[in-house]
Amino acid sequence: MDMKTFEDSKFVLHRTKFFILITLQIPAIIISLLIFAFFIKHRTTLNALQNQALLILLIVTFVELVADLPMPINYYYLGYVSPATPSYCNWWTFFEYSIHLISELLMATISIQRHALIFSPNIFQSRLNLYVLYYAPLAICVTYPFIFYFIIILIAPCDGTQWDFTSNMCGYANCYLLYDKFLGMFDWAANNGSPVVVIMLANLALVIRVIRHKRRQQGGYSWKKQRRMTVQLVLISSLYLFAWLPSLTIGVTQIMNSPIFLANIQTDYTLDFMYLISLLSPWIYIKLLPDFKRWILKKVRRDELTRNTVRPT
Repeated sequence: MDMKTFEDSKFVLHRTKFFILITLQIPAIIISLLIFAFFIKHRTTLNALQNQALLILLIVTFVELVADLPMPINYYYLGYVSPATPSYCNWWTFFEYSIHLISELLMATISIQRHALIFSPNIFQSRLNLYVLYYAPLAICVTYPFIFYFIIILIAPCDGTQWDFTSNMCGYANCYLLYDKFLGMFDWAANNGSPVVVIMLANLALVIRVIRHKRRQQGGYSWKKQRRMTVQLVLISSLYLFAWLPSLTIGVTQIMNSPIFLANIQTDYTLDFMYLISLLSPWIYIKLLPDFKRWILKKVRRDELTRNTVRPT
């Protein structure tokens, strides 16, 4: 494709997305860095297992903010993929699919583990259970997507003629999505669909269990702690459900029924919802970490006092 004569038929839409992404990306990066600084200054905060899981999620979303989002931002600024090469499209889709799936699998695993943290916290007092039931599942969530997409995207690519350099993510034209119905369905339904179902059901079950437990306990400190941990999970998981459900519904329908089903809606809008996870989750973490808010307020007040202090001459 001759980029010199290329005209962006969706210039307004692309520039709007560019400014939205840039506007949300910069503060998200700043907040993420502040949260990292908070964890470094307050290492004891990581003694709570739920905070360790949140830190892992934050690291994944931060990697997306600084390493993955610049690629769609560059596309929406130019209106075309640059560099327009098959190798770049292979790398872009491999990296973005992996990061998105890692984040989704982590959220599903955390949703299940939160039940144990709230109702059976003693189960993790055993070192064996801690590594087998807590850390090992999180490690699998991080490694499996890279291995899976490395095999089906980088090891066995097509000849490269299928890519669309005028569309975001090169038209999502990976070989397995175009020519292998089984792999395409497995990726959409099993890899991406089942974690969404787990997130939805696990959170619904958690809310029901906490409400029932509250009625039995009639308040108390344990209820306040359970409520706080439940609210944490529901807030962050709601973002995942909003980001994934529309595109998953359309994607599975396209593979099972018609490839053109809501195709324009999918490529122009719903697939971009996934970027909201990394862009908005740092703001949610502020709500999830009350000590972080107090730390920031204390530093701001200290700086104000320093500036306003009148020194004698």
